[in-house]
Amino acid sequence: MKTIEKLAITSTSTPASAYVNNKKIAMEIKYTDAAFWEVSDFAFTEGKPYDKAQIDGSQKVAVITEKTKADYFGDGYDVIGRYIEADNIRYRVIGVVKNPPVTSNTYYASMYLPYTLSKFGYKNTDIMGNSMGILLAKSPADVGKIQQEYNQIVSKIPTGTKDMDQLLSNADSYFRDKVRGLYGNGPESGFTKFMLMISLAILLFMLLPTINLVNINITRIMERSSEIGVRKAFGASSNTLVYQFIIENLILTGIGGVLGVLFSGMALYFINQSNWLDGLHLTLNFTVLFYGLIACVIFGILSGVYPAWRMSKLAIVKALKAQ
Repeated sequence: MKTIEKLAITSTSTPASAYVNNKKIAMEIKYTDAAFWEVSDFAFTEGKPYDKAQIDGSQKVAVITEKTKADYFGDGYDVIGRYIEADNIRYRVIGVVKNPPVTSNTYYASMYLPYTLSKFGYKNTDIMGNSMGILLAKSPADVGKIQQEYNQIVSKIPTGTKDMDQLLSNADSYFRDKVRGLYGNGPESGFTKFMLMISLAILLFMLLPTINLVNINITRIMERSSEIGVRKAFGASSNTLVYQFIIENLILTGIGGVLGVLFSGMALYFINQSNWLDGLHLTLNFTVLFYGLIACVIFGILSGVYPAWRMSKLAIVKALKAQ
């Protein structure tokens, strides 16, 4: 492919077992090429990844995670050059990486080995196998070009044989791949339908508290009817009163949004400290945060417009007699 920067290969996770002091350690192994370490963002705490020469030589070298290191060797040891045994095969440890999140099935494993050591036959020429390709784009703008080029390549693979009448293969992003898994591996990923459903759910989720906030604002504003009457009596226009109450509502909504961000940060901190999911480290996504604050502003305006308009139409005499 001409539009990609790098192509990496990794297998699906393969279960394996190791034993330390008669205690079984369940492991997940991935077989990769050297480019795998270039397209991923693993942080090495010890050693380094295996290179192409070690892969071509089928050297029994391994990169393990910090959790695997602690389970097999214990804490506080330099394990580079030591051996780890899995399924009765010994591998020399050349690198240790921080634990990847268990939610990232493309990269998650306990130990990584050269693909030339795979038991599944990497020289197999069948179309289907237990490996996947990871395409690295030069820039986000090239993602669409990569998908088009990939589709053109796939379309040239002959079908209509006794073994295969249709080939479905896609260069999907991580999110689109998960969506395709929900809707089936058809020509369409179901992404548009999924986004419409999610958008509708979010709209309904935000609409309910907005309606509730409208009712609260109407009650709050009507409790201030005497203030409204006095201000109108001294010449305050309806527009001035509308702007005042909308701005007040935006300030209250903004305070609520800031508190929400603070509580979210605290929740993420406690989740990360709890090690609830292996290798999971959650952070605030500032892009999502920005759109969330924009949504707060929009719904703050929507929830304040009707109460403010209703208040501005209140007659002076009626407002003064309301208290």
